[in-house]
Amino acid sequence: MTRDTALAASEQYFDSGDFQSDLAALVEYQTESQNPDQRPELYRYLEQAMLPRLEAAGFSCSIHDNPDPNGGPLLIGERIEDPALRTVLTYGHGDVIRAQTEQWRDGLHPFRLIEEGDRLYGRGTADNKVQHLINIAALEAVIAARGKLGFNVRIVLEMSEETGSAGLPEFFRAHKDELAADVLIASDGPRLQPDRPTLFMGSRGGISFDLELELRDGAHHSGNWGGLLADPAMILSHALASICDRRGQIQIPEWRPDSLTPAIREALKDLPVEDGDGPAVDTDWGEESLTPAECVYGWNSFAILAMTSGVPEAPVNAISAKARATCQLRYVVGTDPDDILPALRRHLDRHGFKAVQIRPHDRGFFRATRLDPDHEWVRFAIASLERTSGKSPHVLPNLAGSLPNDSFTDILGLPTIWVPHSYRGCSQHAPDEHVLKPLCRDALRGMAGLWWDIGEM
Repeated sequence: MTRDTALAASEQYFDSGDFQSDLAALVEYQTESQNPDQRPELYRYLEQAMLPRLEAAGFSCSIHDNPDPNGGPLLIGERIEDPALRTVLTYGHGDVIRAQTEQWRDGLHPFRLIEEGDRLYGRGTADNKVQHLINIAALEAVIAARGKLGFNVRIVLEMSEETGSAGLPEFFRAHKDELAADVLIASDGPRLQPDRPTLFMGSRGGISFDLELELRDGAHHSGNWGGLLADPAMILSHALASICDRRGQIQIPEWRPDSLTPAIREALKDLPVEDGDGPAVDTDWGEESLTPAECVYGWNSFAILAMTSGVPEAPVNAISAKARATCQLRYVVGTDPDDILPALRRHLDRHGFKAVQIRPHDRGFFRATRLDPDHEWVRFAIASLERTSGKSPHVLPNLAGSLPNDSFTDILGLPTIWVPHSYRGCSQHAPDEHVLKPLCRDALRGMAGLWWDIGEM
């Protein structure tokens, strides 16, 4: 009954092939939450894949319909060993992004686990099936080694994260007592480098919207009307260009956060932003006075996700009637989320673009969150992961992407720690999504050690 016994059990689970078989079974569930036709699969995943395994590990579980009709089901489970012990809440999501089947490389399929060298391909291998599988399996390894956890654990699994976690805040408010805990320890997102653990304690927020300019009904011949009719695409391009300068530096004062403190700068110092698999960083892009790590983890970024005017697939000689751009702001703590769009409206009006309309997307995004890297739970997790891996983890105040961390911090009132089990070159949300086998084995060991150490607190 030692820590090494638990680590060895997690290693045996991987080395025996059971981990790969279990992941293959999860990948086969076609849980595309963005595809209404796959709604039954969202229930099947919880009922057939998660519920039996959690109950076998001593959890009492219940599956709930989502309070939002657009959202998928949710599962709550708990294993209470002693009400006097600490309680950890963990989380995962079983839904995946659209399959994009036709875009996968020959020999691969989104809903079949395919092994190629150290890579395991399939939708959900990185986001997020592998991540909650690792955490559950590590709990099982500790139970097998110790006969108990030594703490209480609650788990919530949702099936709507890829559609903005529809209904999650309402569900948390309705089930707040059932989700009460001392800390959230969960997994999503990538490590900064595949061979070294990463922790992050929050995420950037995100908001998406369209900018649209419609000047008239229908297009008109560019020979007869060129020079006489205003071009909506050109006007909209100038409006967009007023938001950032040529190197992407944000020009709206309210979108420039005041939270990049010396402590946050120190936490971000020397963190890598490249891992060898992704594209090279454009050093002449973004806020000129900031380091790349500060740009992506400590600052806001504006992006134009798509633009249309006319018919790009079949252009004709005509002045378009309208133009549209789909935009997104990723923002950190220190930005007022309720003033993001009003500030944009004021900015456009000041620059003479009153005719440009702002149309928020129905799909909401998550608010920015951040936990002090010096928090006692953070220090504890760092020490545990370093003890297991022999490497000092990378520590981020917040992830560059967005996830529903605000529901845990703002509604449940929890300190939040995320220990990701994928890497940045995993093709998350793209064809050929995959996870690395050595990373999975290392993550199983790390989580088994972390769960063991919590039981020793």
